[in-house]
Amino acid sequence: MKSIKIFDTTLRDGEQSPGCSMTVSKKVRLAIMLDRMDVDIIEAGFAASSENDFKAIKEISKVVENSVVTSLARCNKRDIDIAYEAIKDANKKRIHVFIATSDIHMKYKLKKTKEEVKSIVKDCVSYAKKKCDDIEFSLEDATRTDTDFAVEIIDIAILSGATTINIPDTVGYTVPEEFTEFLSYIKKHSKYINEVDLSVHCHNDLGLATINSLSALKVGATQIECTINGIGERAGNTALEEVVAAINTRVDYFKCETGINKKKIYEVSRYVQDITNSYVQNNKPIVGANAFKHEAGIHQAGVINNKKTYEIINPEDYGIYVDNIVIGIHSGKNAIIDKMKKLGFNVDDYDIDNIVIEIKKYCADNSSISDVDITRIVHNNEIKKLVLSKKNMS
Repeated sequence: MKSIKIFDTTLRDGEQSPGCSMTVSKKVRLAIMLDRMDVDIIEAGFAASSENDFKAIKEISKVVENSVVTSLARCNKRDIDIAYEAIKDANKKRIHVFIATSDIHMKYKLKKTKEEVKSIVKDCVSYAKKKCDDIEFSLEDATRTDTDFAVEIIDIAILSGATTINIPDTVGYTVPEEFTEFLSYIKKHSKYINEVDLSVHCHNDLGLATINSLSALKVGATQIECTINGIGERAGNTALEEVVAAINTRVDYFKCETGINKKKIYEVSRYVQDITNSYVQNNKPIVGANAFKHEAGIHQAGVINNKKTYEIINPEDYGIYVDNIVIGIHSGKNAIIDKMKKLGFNVDDYDIDNIVIEIKKYCADNSSISDVDITRIVHNNEIKKLVLSKKNMS
């Protein structure tokens, strides 16, 4: 079974999401949680970007025990020096160097020719390698880069000391078939790519980040870069929880595994939501409030008898403990009986048909119904039942 490395960039790319900045102490705590969740690589920040980032990375490097700690750095010696200074105390360290390689980025942002970019890659990766054995190199905007030029750059980077090559879909432009063709071309034409890890880093501008990342596994990717809850620039990044759940649930298809401690996922997800005030939508896969809840009567009847009828994932595997039956206007008698039993009622003592009618009537007028509301309706029904029986006796 092939093992896939999980590279978490919540503390770097995730924090770049508007409104998601974190204090140093919160970053350190999150890094410890990611370490305990058995993330393979933690991108702790971009050391040269700010004093706050530098300080956070330095503190994180002191406390992370098992994960590799890395800092992002542009292809210049100043960035690389600052990155190394920030991570040098880590048990396992990596410098992550990047440069843009697409025509549009080279012309309008870098204002460099292809030959100049190749020279910069050679010099800077070699320079970083003198400081740290573990070097990741990224081709920014790779999916809009000429394929033959991408292959040239990759081989230069590997010969200069890169141990991981990362292919970012920086603007979320590619689609799965196109992405796998691009990666397959690199695998076929690069002389050295099979000697290093092949990583992918996808953005979600078209809602394709997770599927693009997963599709890369079928053509030899060995590392996926992602964030907790999928936070990140613009529409965000590949979501760690979705990748891990997909690989775990469809191991028959992907034929690989991750080392992530799945039980920690929900706890870390909630922490990231709380410290960034970026709460996920209710229907968010895995960690959303409704991900394991059922309101439709047909679904509820199936789940009550066997959860596997409508649940392909065991929520407890991901640290999620919920009452998966939601009472609403679409609920059937079986679900309401099940809820009453969970609330401690002996259902044989009640007029269930009438309670179902009353609950559905309440739900038609209200957006939700709580356990307190259900209890009140059942008690009112009991009172009506007693009143009717007394009238019949008299």
